[in-house]
Amino acid sequence: QVQLVESGGGLVQTGGSLRLSCAASGSNLILYVMYWYRQAPGSQRELVALITAGGGTNYASLVKGRFTISRDDVKNTAYLQMNSLKPEDTAVYYCCARHRAYGAEYWGQGTQVTVSS
Repeated sequence: QVQLVESGGGLVQTGGSLRLSCAASGSNLILYVMYWYRQAPGSQRELVALITAGGGTNYASLVKGRFTISRDDVKNTAYLQMNSLKPEDTAVYYCCARHRAYGAEYWGQGTQVTVSS
């Protein structure tokens, strides 16, 4: 069982930056692919970025070049650095850990990001 706790959300102006953290306990994150998703009011949850155990990354087109996903398996934490934020980035951001062999997945409770215009 993996417990995930996100932090780092908040209110920021357009063009600002935030760094989200996803701290894991209960298992070693090296076994998992890490994802960041987001969900805006009235919208479906969408994938923002992922990072494999080997460090390979992939980004949604809307955030490519502005967001950077990373992981520190010693600290058992994943991160999402968000730069040049836009009002349309406003959403609840969730991290997800998916076991790279068995597919079991775990979710955090989410952290609110609000970008004011």
